[in-house]
Amino acid sequence: MIPLGDSEAARRFAPANTILIVANITIFGMELWASNVPLLAWFALVPAHISHLQWTDPAALIVALLSLASSLFLHAVVLHVTGNMLYLCVFGPAVEARLGHMRFIGFYLAAGIVACLTMVAMAPESFVPVIGASGAIAGILGGYFVLHPGGRINTLLPASSMLRRVEVPAILYLLIWFGLQLYWGISSGPRGPLMGGVAWWAHVGGFLFGVAAAPLIAAKPSKRRRTTTKASVVKSR
Repeated sequence: MIPLGDSEAARRFAPANTILIVANITIFGMELWASNVPLLAWFALVPAHISHLQWTDPAALIVALLSLASSLFLHAVVLHVTGNMLYLCVFGPAVEARLGHMRFIGFYLAAGIVACLTMVAMAPESFVPVIGASGAIAGILGGYFVLHPGGRINTLLPASSMLRRVEVPAILYLLIWFGLQLYWGISSGPRGPLMGGVAWWAHVGGFLFGVAAAPLIAAKPSKRRRTTTKASVVKSR
């Protein structure tokens, strides 16, 4: 299912969401430009480095803790960053409208950190680097799930040998999405939570954080003004 848009965003341009998208794309461009610089070694999340923090080494301690946030802005390939930014572009504006600009950025970062800690909990001995914004974006999806239950997602679905454009209820779309993440996370079993190179449990942790936290910090939905013909028409003489 490829999301193209939603019914709940009053306007597609959302300042905080746009800043996050630009930041992710810019940093990915820096990754490509500085291909000979070991950015992953410096800024990716390594679960074992968090579960075994080196308290006697301040530099290593700071780098490990900062990786909980820095890893959210790193991506492996063009398809990786493109897919994540598409989801952020579709689901972010409506959530930002309810949270406000600064709270939205804080919510995004908090969801990403919780997603990273979920990966640490599920794979505490792993030295496989974990990167990508998907954990934070999963938090945005969780926020959308509880803040806009009546939303509809404009979606591309495979139909025979073609793609068909349909509207899917947001609750159904996100339940299917979350169910798939949970299924693949559980199915990874002894092969570890990074099966197929995807941090499934980061998605699960981020989404559940979004479901729990978004209602606590969201503003009440504003009522749309209703105007009648009599009230809105001014007769000129």
